[in-house]
Amino acid sequence: MDSLFPDDEPRPAKKAPSPLAERMRPRTFDEFVGQEELLAPGKPLREAIERDLLQSIILWGPPGTGKTTLARIIADTTKARFVSFSAVLAGIKEIRDVMAEAERLRRSTGRRTIVFIDEIHRFNKAQQDAFLPRVEAGDIVLIGATTENPSFEVNAALLSRSKVFVLRGLTAEEVGGILTRALHDREHGLGDEPVTVEDAAIAAIAMYANGDARSALNLLELSVAAAPASEGRRRVDKARVEQTMQRRALLYDKAGEEHYNVISALHKSMRNSDPDASVYWLARMVEAGEDPLYIARRLVRFASEDIGNADPQALTVAVAAKDAVHFIGMPEGNTALAQAALYLATAPKSNAVYEAYNRAAADAHADVAQPVPLHLRNAPTKLMKDLAYGAGYKYAHDEEDAVADMSCLPPALAGRTYYEPKERGFEKEIKRRLDGWAEIKKKRRY
Repeated sequence: MDSLFPDDEPRPAKKAPSPLAERMRPRTFDEFVGQEELLAPGKPLREAIERDLLQSIILWGPPGTGKTTLARIIADTTKARFVSFSAVLAGIKEIRDVMAEAERLRRSTGRRTIVFIDEIHRFNKAQQDAFLPRVEAGDIVLIGATTENPSFEVNAALLSRSKVFVLRGLTAEEVGGILTRALHDREHGLGDEPVTVEDAAIAAIAMYANGDARSALNLLELSVAAAPASEGRRRVDKARVEQTMQRRALLYDKAGEEHYNVISALHKSMRNSDPDASVYWLARMVEAGEDPLYIARRLVRFASEDIGNADPQALTVAVAAKDAVHFIGMPEGNTALAQAALYLATAPKSNAVYEAYNRAAADAHADVAQPVPLHLRNAPTKLMKDLAYGAGYKYAHDEEDAVADMSCLPPALAGRTYYEPKERGFEKEIKRRLDGWAEIKKKRRY
């Protein structure tokens, strides 16, 4: 009986092509795009690679900037044995086996082993420690790739034996060049494909990629595959790219260094009275999904640390923004955060409160805790009165101008000044008051 499904006959499996990003991965330094400050001819890193004198290194940079590609170029250039690890997949047993083979190879042939670890920040301390003896003995050259700050994610002992090289995110122009090359490359790219991609579409992809070449090539490949064919040819314009791509995932790791970089940028922009930069960095955090109450807490801290009494209303605005976000949630709370950030950025600045607290805290830690002067102590019992608790206290409201000539600091700290208001905002008025009261007290002493 004939089959109802004649196409079900077994056929040789057709091998699926590799992704465009993998096919277009540079194979030589001449094809490598970006990082000229590290890899231009004559630069120390390139010289060490080409002369096979490379020592252990950590490659730190955002995704899609060439860390893995550079490791593969090293593998093709060096005479050393090359072993690649993925921190996601490798276990401690595999690491020890490779280390043992590296030691044997070095002793028997003198040949070194280069060990490339992708996402080294995902290795725990025990896994990282397993490499250390072989690095110290010179049996292996370690190349670690990470998107996280090595200062926090790589063991200090391993880090001290490695040179850190920072790879920057690619510019939009560099990403655009990579995309153009992929469109014209007949061997590895789309050069043989009947496709036309408009310059505006290339520019849109390059901007969307945010410095990540892999992301850009993936989007180009997807846009071409999704474009309808007309007269045997696919056409990709900017509108097609925008339909293909989802909302851009902003480069922001809530648990990593970029989290601290962006909140630092927000804080310093507000401190420098730059409302435009302040609202931009705030938006970067909000749109990337940062906890809005974390942002609100930072605004409250800023209000007292960097504005203080130069504008006492700043703290009220910041706390109100926190309450608003807690009350209405997100995304509606984004404007409350923006309002607060803009208010704080445009308020007069003073760190006098911050400095006053730090000075007082330093004295609080410096000596044995100073006893409270007797005249400042309450005396609710007869015994306490007999011990002179409260003796000599002057009730300020009974004094002219409601200021008594009385020290409220311990004797060892008498005359110490902690709070020094600035000549800005409301603190200018506070300074005028303090100077006036000091003059009143001075006259009463003489």
